[in-house]
Amino acid sequence: MTRDGRRSSPVEHGFPHLDTVRAAITALFRRLSYEGIRAYEAGFSPADAAFGAEEDLHLGAHRVASAIVRALRLPHARMVVSFRAMEQAATVELTAGPEYFVEVNDRFRTHRRDLAAALAHEVTHVLLHRLDLRFPRTADNEILTDTAAAYLGAGWLLLDAYREDELTHQKLGYLTPEEFGYVLARRGLLLGEDLSTWFTSPQAYEAYVRGRALARRELRRAPLAAADRAERRRYARDRRAGTAAPGASYRFERDPAGGARVSFPCPVCGQRLRLPVRGPVRARCGLCRTVLDCDT
Repeated sequence: MTRDGRRSSPVEHGFPHLDTVRAAITALFRRLSYEGIRAYEAGFSPADAAFGAEEDLHLGAHRVASAIVRALRLPHARMVVSFRAMEQAATVELTAGPEYFVEVNDRFRTHRRDLAAALAHEVTHVLLHRLDLRFPRTADNEILTDTAAAYLGAGWLLLDAYREDELTHQKLGYLTPEEFGYVLARRGLLLGEDLSTWFTSPQAYEAYVRGRALARRELRRAPLAAADRAERRRYARDRRAGTAAPGASYRFERDPAGGARVSFPCPVCGQRLRLPVRGPVRARCGLCRTVLDCDT
C-alpha cells in the first residue's frame, strides 16, 4: 500500500513533474496571452470523442482527429491517421504542414474509446510545433505537451483513459493521473469549468479530485490573504527572519530603494509577482490579469 492508502501499482502516482507542469502553464500564458488562453474556453466535448464499434475505423479516426484539430484551434491542419504495431500509443511526423501523418498503435483498432486520448496528445504536438513552443529536454517537452493538451481543453481524455484494477493498469501520456487532475483543475478554476461528470473511469475521477485539492491549496498559500492560520504564522516568522523556510513558494528580497519585498508565483498562471512587504494589498497579475488579495 502507498502512504495515502492506495494499492501500489506500476502506474506512477503523485506529483513528480510538478515544477515542469507549472513552468508549462506559465509558458502557455506567455506564448498565447490571456486572450489566447480564453479562446480555448469551449474545450473538447465527450460527444466528439465517442467512437462506436459500428463506425468505419478510418473514417471514424479521421472524424475524431478533425474534431480535436478544431478544438485546439488548428483549422488549417489536416491529420492523416494510420494504424500499425508499435511500442508507443501514437506518434506524429512534424512538418511544415498543412498535412500531418499520425500513426496509432494497432490496439486502438479495437480499444476505440481511448483513440481520442491518443490523438489529443499528438495533435497538441502539432499545435506546439506551430506555436514554436518547446522545452530544451525531450522529457520536459512531453510534459509540456500533456500539460498543454489538458489546459487547452482536450487533455481530459488522457486522464479518462487511466484505468486501474486488479487486472488492468492503463495510463496514457507522461503526466501522472494526479498531475493531469491538477492541470485540469487549474483550467477549471480559471474558466469556471467542472469536469466531474465527464469522466467514465472512476480512477480518473479520483485522480482529478486529488489534483484539484492541490490546485485549491495553492489558492490559500501565503502571502495570499486566503492562507490559513498555520500558513500565516509560518509566513510571519519567515518575514521577521528575512528568509523563506525550505519548500516555501515565496522569497524575500531587497528592492532597489532599500525596502523589503516578497516574490511568489501567481496561483493562476505561475508568473512570479513582487510586492512590497507592507501588509494587506491587492495585486493584479500582468500576465493572466488575476486580481489577488494578499497580506504581505
